[in-house]
Amino acid sequence: MNSLNAALLINLLGFTVGVALYAMLIVMVVRHGRPSRPGAFDLTLAATGILGLLWNAGELGIYVWQDFGSGSIPPFLTALSYSALGFLPSVVVHSAQEDTAKKPWLTFPAYALSIFAAVLHFRAAALGQPVPSDLALQTLTFGSLALAAGLLIFNFRQTLEKKAIWASALLVFAVSALHLTGETQENVWFIELVAHQSSIPLAMVILYQHYRFAFADLFLKRAISLVLVTLVAFALYVFVASPLLRYHETHDRNDVQAIGLIIVLWIATALVYPALHNFAVWLVDRVILQRADYEKLEIELARKIEGIESADGILDELARDLASALTAKRGTWIELDGSDGTTRLPAVNFDPDAARIFIPTAETPHFEIGLYEFSGGRRLLSEETAMLEAVSLIAARRIDVLRVTEERFRQTFREQEFEKLATEAQLAALRSQINPHFLFNALTTIGYLIQTTPEKAFDTLMRLTQLLRGVLTSTAEFCTLGQEMKLIESYLEIERARFEERLQVTIDVPKKLEKVQVPTLILQPLVENAIKHGISESKAGGEVKISARLEGDVLTLTVSDTGPGLKNGKREGVGLRNIRERLNSYYGEKAKLTLASGSTGTTAEVVFAVGARKN
Repeated sequence: MNSLNAALLINLLGFTVGVALYAMLIVMVVRHGRPSRPGAFDLTLAATGILGLLWNAGELGIYVWQDFGSGSIPPFLTALSYSALGFLPSVVVHSAQEDTAKKPWLTFPAYALSIFAAVLHFRAAALGQPVPSDLALQTLTFGSLALAAGLLIFNFRQTLEKKAIWASALLVFAVSALHLTGETQENVWFIELVAHQSSIPLAMVILYQHYRFAFADLFLKRAISLVLVTLVAFALYVFVASPLLRYHETHDRNDVQAIGLIIVLWIATALVYPALHNFAVWLVDRVILQRADYEKLEIELARKIEGIESADGILDELARDLASALTAKRGTWIELDGSDGTTRLPAVNFDPDAARIFIPTAETPHFEIGLYEFSGGRRLLSEETAMLEAVSLIAARRIDVLRVTEERFRQTFREQEFEKLATEAQLAALRSQINPHFLFNALTTIGYLIQTTPEKAFDTLMRLTQLLRGVLTSTAEFCTLGQEMKLIESYLEIERARFEERLQVTIDVPKKLEKVQVPTLILQPLVENAIKHGISESKAGGEVKISARLEGDVLTLTVSDTGPGLKNGKREGVGLRNIRERLNSYYGEKAKLTLASGSTGTTAEVVFAVGARKN
């Protein structure tokens, strides 16, 4: 392929891609408006799209006219196309000064320059002179250089980086306009590419500076994908199809092999497009926008909130960190009582100016984190939505844990208040109820297992039912040791579902002792204490051992754990006091409860003479 054909092909492809890109831009403006003000129509963006579309469509029409049209090219079509190109620098200057000065002095001479060049083009067309007008293009060249210098000098509030970007775009246009002055058909393809496609850098600069995220999410990914697939198609034609088809120049124009080659290359282009689009997405997200690594962010947020001991602190931290990561100017949270149906909200709600993340705690009140005023018209991508959903669940589970812990503290306080009750009421309560704290934990555990392991949840529920039936339906003051152990095993199965591998249990109760009569619920409070004060307070968990031995007529029941031991000065709880009172009521001085605690754990021992009950 000679240089003339290559230049023609580049221009045809360039103008075709330009028409597609600017049409996409216009559609984006119409559908999404101004990202910083939802619902508002952005005139600067609309003008950029219309001017770019007129330039590319006009030039494409000229090339098509040269091949298929009859007569000379309409001069007013050329004048309109070049006039549209000449207004793009003015739009760039207008956009550059929108946010930086109360009196945008450079905007007025920029538009005056573009109007003057347009008048020269249409004057040349009306007088039958060559179009485009060389004088107009020269005016645009030197005018663009002056505007670039003005942006560098007068835009004090902008950073040097922004000034350089604006100026660079104008300099590219100036070089292009200079080249178009007295243009011939002898130029090589890369010169043609720079000369005729200078409008694209101008549009890109406007979009990137003011609508960074909306531009990237809605436009740039598609634009880069389109440009890449066009380059691949062009490369395949230039380096594969053109050399091979040269060998078929003597064949019939409908040569099957030549047609087959074109089809194969077209299929290859279609197959490579997904990889090109993925590359465009990676380039925009990681290089241009520098989005956060959301997997790493999720882990970091989970680590942070794990060390926070209040729901308010968790929500404050998340609102602050998520606003920073997603470039929102403001992050807040509110409490939801669920009375207005907010408990059925989706995890993430997003509109053009805000994102709301629902925190689905197990009980009301629920919470909602709001992120507002995203920079650059940012939209949430699917991976960002997935990250927010995961973070909302992590926060909800942590708040649930804090609520359970708070309930545990409240229960401890209530237990201390129970000590003031009469001994008879304490004994009756111990026989007729199970620890509400344990019951709450068991139901919470079953709730989580229903979502993750339904079979295990069902088995745990059956164990809880068996335990409650044994505790609540029995009014007898005594039962066999075997019955007591069945009750304990049901209790331990439920605790295993909560603690999993952190809880190890060893039971050493000889079968011959299973028929021995013991006070009802004599062991359950001891086992519960071992788990509550021994296992739950150790991150690594531990082991609970239950044993029984009979020496003569003296039965010894032992419950021990490998926890950190009881703290000095810790008062005896309701459960232990009730056991002492009951043993004294049943056996008098022939029964006792001892408690030994050290650095390696705590051992509780109940000793009484079988059959020596008081009358």
